[in-house]
Amino acid sequence: MPTQEPTILATSGGIRPGHRSRVEFNSLVHHAVELSGTTGTTGNSAGPRVCHIGTASGDQRWWAGELNEAARIAGFRLSHLNLFTMPSVEDIEAHLLEQDVIWVGGGSVVNLLAVWRAHGLDQILRRVWQAGVVLTGVSAGSICWFNGGSTDSFGPELSGVDNALGFLPYGNGVHYDSEARRRPVIHDLVDRGVLGETHCTDDGVGLLYRGTTLIEAVSEQPGKGAYLVRRNGNEVTEERIEPRYLG
Repeated sequence: MPTQEPTILATSGGIRPGHRSRVEFNSLVHHAVELSGTTGTTGNSAGPRVCHIGTASGDQRWWAGELNEAARIAGFRLSHLNLFTMPSVEDIEAHLLEQDVIWVGGGSVVNLLAVWRAHGLDQILRRVWQAGVVLTGVSAGSICWFNGGSTDSFGPELSGVDNALGFLPYGNGVHYDSEARRRPVIHDLVDRGVLGETHCTDDGVGLLYRGTTLIEAVSEQPGKGAYLVRRNGNEVTEERIEPRYLG
């Protein structure tokens, strides 16, 4: 069910330990489904269509299995777009246009971008976004929608990536409170002009965009924050945004 405006929910969360399964979808993923205008009900075979894209972690089949169980509990009709060793569907664009939500997992954003571009998925996803399918994801699955961000794709030391898809004309910082180097690296990238205005999320926080406009921050964990990092004159400033708690 397409939304009236192109919608992205960029997050540092969405998965939690399960009660009877190893993982479950947390409030941020459920919120993405709500944004699409659909709802999930356990046991409802006509639940929301959610497509998982796991390129950033190499399309790991064991993880897809864990997500299948999480989707069953949530009442989602989950599919997987795998690109290794070949696309798992005949018509990628047609498959994605049938979805309510596309959820992109974490891993290497640099590898994700390279593989997506090789398959033309960068342009396909832009058209799918403009058609109203909700785009969401965590970590690499958040940074990919922006101009760039900080990444450990090249090694343990964080560095910058500035050639992401650019659907949203900002930088993006993820895991802002849980990895000590994230904040200073983002500040440095903004200070040097590698990134412009950069939008950052603590773990458990998501940023909602309608078109390219930031509408609000939301959180599945209390006490967490989102941040706008900008260069003003000769200094870098950081403004905290208080998220709306989803519960």
